[in-house]
Amino acid sequence: MIRSEEVFKIGRLGKTHGVKGEISFQFDDDIFDRVDADYLVIEVDGILVPFFFEEYRFKSDSVAVVKFCDIDTQERALELTGCDVFFPRELAATDEENMSWAQIAGYKLFSNADGKEIGEIRSVDDTTLNVLFEMADGKLIPAAEELITDIDHDKKAIYIDLPEGILEI
Repeated sequence: MIRSEEVFKIGRLGKTHGVKGEISFQFDDDIFDRVDADYLVIEVDGILVPFFFEEYRFKSDSVAVVKFCDIDTQERALELTGCDVFFPRELAATDEENMSWAQIAGYKLFSNADGKEIGEIRSVDDTTLNVLFEMADGKLIPAAEELITDIDHDKKAIYIDLPEGILEI
């Protein structure tokens, strides 16, 4: 059984494409193309299930058309519409240079100033020029790379120098 801490979200399945089981895949992270992966993990009815690729092709920088093994009809593909898509952490690179923002969901954020835990990172909003950590408690914390001093992948911890008073906002 795949556990939620073993994966990170990279996108969502959209509309079906054609009648042979293809489906559009809207992704935030193209790690599935950069890393040699045979499958993606899809959340179906609250359960994380691996789906192996038959093939995929890009329609744009953020949309691909995917054909999964054993999904051979439009009806079968329709059952996956709207499902969240995840990527296995074990297949992802864990060095800072190749790491994507999506991979750090679930990491704990710590203040460099006093070493205290700020909280758990739920997701990262990189849709604007100012990247933000969306914390589990709803707070938004600046995620500028120049503020991050260390990342410990084994402990799933990120250490950050925050401007004084930012946590009180």
